[in-house]
Amino acid sequence: MNTAAHHAMIQAINVAWDYQLLTFPNPAVGAVCMGEKGEIISIGAHKIAGGPHAEVYALRDAYTLLSGDTALAQCDDSYEIHNYLRVHHNDVFKTVSIVVTLEPCSHSGKTPSCALLIRDLGIKEVFIACSDPNPEAANGGKILENAGVKCTFGIMESEGQKLLEPFIQWQSNPFVFFKWAQRLDGTIDKGIISSESSRKHLHALRDRCDLIVIGGNTVRIDRPTLDARLVGGKAPDVLIYSHQDDFDRTIPLFTVPKRQVFIDSTFERIKEYRLIMIEGGAGMFDESRNVCNWYLSYIATKLGGGSQSLGSVQENFEVVHAKITDNIILWMKKKQ
Repeated sequence: MNTAAHHAMIQAINVAWDYQLLTFPNPAVGAVCMGEKGEIISIGAHKIAGGPHAEVYALRDAYTLLSGDTALAQCDDSYEIHNYLRVHHNDVFKTVSIVVTLEPCSHSGKTPSCALLIRDLGIKEVFIACSDPNPEAANGGKILENAGVKCTFGIMESEGQKLLEPFIQWQSNPFVFFKWAQRLDGTIDKGIISSESSRKHLHALRDRCDLIVIGGNTVRIDRPTLDARLVGGKAPDVLIYSHQDDFDRTIPLFTVPKRQVFIDSTFERIKEYRLIMIEGGAGMFDESRNVCNWYLSYIATKLGGGSQSLGSVQENFEVVHAKITDNIILWMKKKQ
């Protein structure tokens, strides 16, 4: 096992998780450029669909560091980065290898081919967690190998596959996740629970979602807006899961422009969307068990202030990814 590549892949996977679902409809991907002795030179992640891929950000930052040329340092235009590096790289990548969670793409569309860029920059070795499951973008490894670039697949492959699960799911079916915030004592009610950074992350996710599902009682009590105002994003459509249509239409979620609000007693509406967030408490958790793929919990590092919890719910989870910031962020799925 290449220890340096393994260590770099850990960094690539972790940075990719920072953008999980935020790249919809693209997969979350991370990349790391390593030096001749295995030292980490740069780390990049795909941040938003249509923006530079992870490899491109890593190559951009590696070029800036190795060359001292800052012309690209703040550039977020894929084609500009590709074209500039091709012309100005001056062989700074000859001792650089790149580690990436997903096979570099072979095709050009909204962004150019990463495989062709890596080939043209003279990089001699690429370490890859997973082959690309998308036929349109696959076979970047073949392009590289045909050009004499050594490609090693399967570095932390199972961890890379976990990253890809939502992307693979939403190719043909809705991907649904249940979100809740709680304090360390498990309480989920009364006032703001999560930190500002976690709330901004939640709003960024809302901006990417097609649909938010919420329980009728939560709407009546909390009178939410369910928008993405903290990141200046869009407000997705809303499905209120309720057996009664007795809602005050002045509740803010009803007044958001260009939004559809549905009130249904089933989850059938979900089938019309691809990325769906369910928000709620114990009741919604229990009702939505059969439609959820993953679970997202923000755990605030504080005690007290609430009285309700998910205590009546029983479930065993597999932690898919955990991150500790000023809150604990857990991505989970039900244990099989």
